[in-house]
Amino acid sequence: MTEITEDRARATRLSPIRGLAPFLAPYKLWIAGAALALIFTASLTLVLPIAVRRVVDSFLADDLGVVDSYFAAALGIVALLAIGTALRYMIVTLIGERVVADIRKAVYDKVIGMSPVFYERLMTGEVLSRLTTDTTLILSVVSSSISVALRNVLTFMGGLVLMLLTSPKLTMAVLVLVPLVILPIVVMGRRLRVLSRENQDRIAGSSAMASETLMAAQTVQAYTHEAVSRGGFGDLTEGAYDSSRRRIRVRAIMTAIVIFLVFTGVIGVLWLGVRDVRAETMSPGTLVQFLIYAILVAGAVGALSEIWGELMRAAGATERLVELLDAEDPIRDDGTAIYVPGAGSVAIRDASFRYPARPTVPALEEVSLEVRAGETVAIVGPSGAGKSTIFQLLLRFYDPDAGQIELDGVNIRDLPREQMRRAFALVPQEPVIFAASARENIRFGRPDATDAEVEAAARAAAAHDFLTALPDGYDTYVGERGVMLSGGQKQRIAIARAILRDAPVLLLDEATSALDAESERAVQAAVEDLSKDRTTLVIAHRLATVKKADRIIVMEGGRIVASGTHDSLVAEGGLYARLARLQFTADMDAA
Repeated sequence: MTEITEDRARATRLSPIRGLAPFLAPYKLWIAGAALALIFTASLTLVLPIAVRRVVDSFLADDLGVVDSYFAAALGIVALLAIGTALRYMIVTLIGERVVADIRKAVYDKVIGMSPVFYERLMTGEVLSRLTTDTTLILSVVSSSISVALRNVLTFMGGLVLMLLTSPKLTMAVLVLVPLVILPIVVMGRRLRVLSRENQDRIAGSSAMASETLMAAQTVQAYTHEAVSRGGFGDLTEGAYDSSRRRIRVRAIMTAIVIFLVFTGVIGVLWLGVRDVRAETMSPGTLVQFLIYAILVAGAVGALSEIWGELMRAAGATERLVELLDAEDPIRDDGTAIYVPGAGSVAIRDASFRYPARPTVPALEEVSLEVRAGETVAIVGPSGAGKSTIFQLLLRFYDPDAGQIELDGVNIRDLPREQMRRAFALVPQEPVIFAASARENIRFGRPDATDAEVEAAARAAAAHDFLTALPDGYDTYVGERGVMLSGGQKQRIAIARAILRDAPVLLLDEATSALDAESERAVQAAVEDLSKDRTTLVIAHRLATVKKADRIIVMEGGRIVASGTHDSLVAEGGLYARLARLQFTADMDAA
């Protein structure tokens, strides 16, 4: 909340919309073309009243031939105005679409590589809201509002100059009202900007909750939590509506004040002009010309007051997107060493770590572990012992607070993260399945793999038989998060993905936890074959998974408390022997 408050305070002082400049810079030629079209159309708009004056004065003088020529000239001006306006619209709209596409890509490119620390402070739903809602606002501004604003600025300035040339007296009367019109735009515009930022924050909050609950819809329904979820989402949505209502009210008041002042000025000027025509100090055509300019100027000011609100909303949206683009990843990727794929030895040296969200609870304390290339090491222990944290540090999702992690003798902080992570293949406890075909889900492990290699990996993971039984075989769409698959099927696809990756270090986090006995035996055999040629770290509770490991590491309270083979650890007694007895009893009960 403190960060949001600071952001809102800053929003009243800065001009975040300038953050669009780097995205507009590559399209200078397009912008120049749009500017020329804009100047051309604005100039034609300002020429039209002169033609109207000539028509009026010629008509009153009964010179119909001249009237015809002026009407023809007016028609030509209108034709050029139509062409120029269409050209400006096309160029500006294309710029808007191109810039927003670039912004979306830039933001996605940034957030997809951010470490989990970043997402502890910002919910995924809010990031998605910024990618969609905020960029849509920016699209509206870049492809429309800025162009309209500039057109009205040119119309206002040009119209004011031509009004002065037409009648200095009436122009002076109009200028008296200008400060009165501009004042509410400036004062209330600041308030609009703060309310716009608040509105967008509230919309993002409701989007974040919706994303979270919809992704866990089955859990919500299983615990009959629908009413509570509906209430929570309803409260957030009503909060967003309330901030929108306040923003709309301020904008409506500002619009009413501006329109009243502008048209009061027009009426006053018309009154003075009529008196001058009656006194024959001004021709009727000149008065009509001046009135058209006055209406154009008044309309420009009114339009600017409307657009000002849109610009304020866009400024808030730009600020939120720039925050993402400028966000510093706590896990710095400064490594410049070249990673040469090796045998896959791993070393953890005196590593201590606390999760940023739980800074008072140690997850690891002075842990040291060396895993030789080709060795299979099982990590066991109760929940919260620090087993998964070791995997998090190996993949450099987090950096240890003290100590270091080495891969093939090189500190992983010295390696670019993308290169370093290519040395690992991960099978998480909760398999991640994407809304794509089964084939593409397996190929996620190595995008350039052939269909034959994908199928070979599926066979090795005991997934081939159930995949070929699906309606479209390997090309069957498996649904969002794999909803069309069972837990065991999803796990086997995840294992096939890791097999296809063919990395020197294999990380298995309860990789067989969701499998039935028959599938577990098949997958266990595949994992054993896979482990022969690579370094393997296994987190597991089942004895069948760990008994064949070269070494077993026992963890408790973030520390390594024992190490050895199954037989030696059972003989020692202690935590492992107790876990083994519990697991043996559970296995016997299952049998």
